[in-house]
Amino acid sequence: MKKSLALLLTTTTALFAGPSLTVYNQNFAVVRDTVPLDLQAGANTLSYSQMTAQLEPDSVILRDPAGKVRLQILEQSYRNDPVSQGLLLSMFEGQEIDFFQKEFQKPDAVVRGKILRSGYSAGGQTTEPVIELDGKIRFGLPGLPLFPSLKDDAALNPTLNWVIQSSQAAKLEAEIAYVTGGFTWEASYNLVAPEKGDVVDFTGWVTVNNQSGKLFKDATVKLMAGDVNKVQPQFKAERSRRDMAVMAMSAPAEQEAVTEKAFDEFHLYSVARPMTLRDKETKQVEFVRAQGVKSERIYVYDGALIPGWRVGSMIGDNPGYGTEMNKKVNVFREFKNSEENKLGIPLPKGRVRFYTQDETDRSLQFVGENNIDHTAKNELVRLYVGDSFDLVGERRQTDYKVNSSNNWATETIEIKVRNRKKESAEIRVVEHLYRWLQWEIQKPSQAFEKRDSQTIEFRAPLKPDEEKLITYTVRYTW
Repeated sequence: MKKSLALLLTTTTALFAGPSLTVYNQNFAVVRDTVPLDLQAGANTLSYSQMTAQLEPDSVILRDPAGKVRLQILEQSYRNDPVSQGLLLSMFEGQEIDFFQKEFQKPDAVVRGKILRSGYSAGGQTTEPVIELDGKIRFGLPGLPLFPSLKDDAALNPTLNWVIQSSQAAKLEAEIAYVTGGFTWEASYNLVAPEKGDVVDFTGWVTVNNQSGKLFKDATVKLMAGDVNKVQPQFKAERSRRDMAVMAMSAPAEQEAVTEKAFDEFHLYSVARPMTLRDKETKQVEFVRAQGVKSERIYVYDGALIPGWRVGSMIGDNPGYGTEMNKKVNVFREFKNSEENKLGIPLPKGRVRFYTQDETDRSLQFVGENNIDHTAKNELVRLYVGDSFDLVGERRQTDYKVNSSNNWATETIEIKVRNRKKESAEIRVVEHLYRWLQWEIQKPSQAFEKRDSQTIEFRAPLKPDEEKLITYTVRYTW
């Protein structure tokens, strides 16, 4: 990371035939490609018209990968106003051009008209053109405009124009590297579970979206997972460029669908097969498939409706705080991302869709979705799926006492959980001790586990149609 960008480019061998992209899920990519150059010794004026429409011009590096020819860009300009009908109309404003008219049941004709107003601005067509034809003014084009030959400086595509100083006359395949906007990628996952049982199938996709304005044919594609710091354009830093270029210089992937490796503080996923990415195209590649993943279904009842709660004033001595009831029992899926559990690869953040297979006809039914964050190997994944239809909870406050002069309060809570399923289920009852930091549980109806400094959890195994009552008193002091 501490080498200069020029040194990294000079010491890296071109290991690809087509373009190479490293795509980030922050709307940009690093591109490497080849540029045929026919140079004379001294200054050379050249153009390269295969650029993206969202290039960061000052990120461009041009060099001889063999290191035999010294190249220096004396001057560079970026043209991103490719020729269009509107642009040409503006270029010939105030002049006469021909218009081709195709008439129904009449001979085709070519008429001469003067462009009074093109209606075009830098942002595109904004108003209706105004044309003078046969001494009369009309709004709109009288036919298909036929323009004279293009001027020498007209650009059909986003174009880089260079003045390049070469140490010698040479023909070479130079290497170009640059940062461009218009690229995103994201991961998505499908989890298929049986109607009964805890062994699931897990598949993952990467989706690459090209909005750069350029076709990349047979490109080597790498995907960077992690939160890379990208400085805004007005504050671009050399460090960011250096890091991005290093990320793009990684070695080719093994011949698997997608391979992964740790890279700096991130993870780099390499797509083995070359990909053709057309402009405005979205393409998907499967990168993980695991069968027989052990995944536990967890039921959690968090009965107090206290969104955004925190310990503070007006809570300890407010008897009504936290007494609103939530009756829903949440359903979670939990699995360990380990090799022993048929996974064990870093999982980039993305959407997880849950499907359950109907035992009757083996059809898949969609049962929920949620998002997974970047998850390292061997970490536990817990995802909220939805709420259970047949598990119900009730929570209420049965007693509350406060003694402000002696700085204490007691609160008694009663919780009922019911199982209306045809099979047994265990509900984890979570209670938040939200009034004060100092607390003590008194008279619990059953054992509990302290989850953190202000959370306890009871376990309630229930048979079909069984109801269980959980009670406890908590004493707060301050």
